[in-house]
Amino acid sequence: MIALLLAASGLLTPPPGPAPHINAPKIYGARPGKPFLYRIPCTGARPIEFTAKNLPPGIQLDAKTGILSGTTPAEKREFAITLQAKNSHGKHTRVFRLQVGDTLALTPPMGWNHWYTHYCRVTDATIRRAADAMISSGMADFGYEFVSIDDCWMEDPGPNARDSAGLPKSNSKFPDMKGLADYIHSKGLKAGIYTSPGPTTCQKLEGAWQHESIDAKTFAAWGYDLLKYDWCGYGKIVPKPTLADSRKPYELMGSLLSAQPRDIQLNLCQYGRNDVWKWGAEVGGHSWRTTGDLGLERDTELPGFYSIAFKNMVLTGHAGPGHWNDPDYILIGWYGNAHGQAEPQKAKLTPDEQYSYMSLWSLMAAPLFFSGDMEKLDEFTLNVLCNTEIIDINQDILGKQAKVIRKTNEELVLAKPLEGGAMAVGLFNLSKEPRKIPVTWSELGLHGIYKSRDPWRHKNQGPSSSKAEAPVPAHGVQLLRLSR
Repeated sequence: MIALLLAASGLLTPPPGPAPHINAPKIYGARPGKPFLYRIPCTGARPIEFTAKNLPPGIQLDAKTGILSGTTPAEKREFAITLQAKNSHGKHTRVFRLQVGDTLALTPPMGWNHWYTHYCRVTDATIRRAADAMISSGMADFGYEFVSIDDCWMEDPGPNARDSAGLPKSNSKFPDMKGLADYIHSKGLKAGIYTSPGPTTCQKLEGAWQHESIDAKTFAAWGYDLLKYDWCGYGKIVPKPTLADSRKPYELMGSLLSAQPRDIQLNLCQYGRNDVWKWGAEVGGHSWRTTGDLGLERDTELPGFYSIAFKNMVLTGHAGPGHWNDPDYILIGWYGNAHGQAEPQKAKLTPDEQYSYMSLWSLMAAPLFFSGDMEKLDEFTLNVLCNTEIIDINQDILGKQAKVIRKTNEELVLAKPLEGGAMAVGLFNLSKEPRKIPVTWSELGLHGIYKSRDPWRHKNQGPSSSKAEAPVPAHGVQLLRLSR
């Protein structure tokens, strides 16, 4: 009955059941002796009672909210924490490996960024409502945890941009940056912030140039957990950057953030200059933009996200635990056209194109950051964003980015190795007509019998010893999970 209803509605993802299901990644990185906050992602009917065995000393669990908080141990080691969620419909247990060491972002970060919806219209209240919606919509129950402010929180450059001690000042729309981060944290979520290494940001507001140290300390004191560091204004300092020029500002900020008394992930936003994927991790980056802005990418025969994906998908060898290729945000639902920074409108992508979009980002082990309107989340948008089996592919513990198996003008085949010898395979139809797309075991480097599962529909499809083949709609995808 559920399958028939889904087919009639055009939705692929079955709704979660009332019994609890923990959707946390299997591994999570944190540095020793630092504040720790993590909300256990879990679907199911509330109230849910959470328990945790083998918690590190210094970290506590709120049994009602499922929020882990405290301070990580001073020693570097891995803790295998057994999480359990229980309600009147059942219980679910999952091992959560907390790796206390030097590496953050052991799986691709997930969250929301305000840019492509609110641009400079953003306010403190906008961000708070987005945090509320991340909880109420259920996105947080699938692992989305960052609520990130982009450009436009700061003052215009000039004498009013900083206080007498040189600390950055927020504008009138953001009266209390620490209070805002505290509010996000009260939900068990993480807070992200933005600036530029240049004198000004992309929107000509105060940047971090010659104030890098005090800004890093301020962001930490305010309680932010991620910094998007956008090249824009640095072009005034170095108009024609060499490799050394491109590395310099990020190397500086990376070292400053690593010295702060809290974990702060660093997202390098410099649009793929000087092959950033080859050195982004060396300068302290946890993810780096590999292309220009997706929101500015023009459509061709295909929507613009395909062009961005084609550029990003060939960088397979440069992604892994702690360092990720970032092809920009997921633009579905309602968002504003970046050409003119317009008010949000409903995405013109077809349903099949939106499932293809999410499939590409998951196979590429890309950060999963939605940048649509959190206050206009509809059933279909959540159906695309919130499929635990698709997110599991993205969050797989191996941290492998999919390889290109085959690409023509009509079709694309990607394959991503998964934990335990499994493999996720995406069959993408790039043409305007439905077509059958095959892939053989020899193309995938597989031998023997493999079971096939459709992770979008949560359906098993039976075993095969030689190939898989599926009908795929125009601009659509058939995603397969192959396992022994």
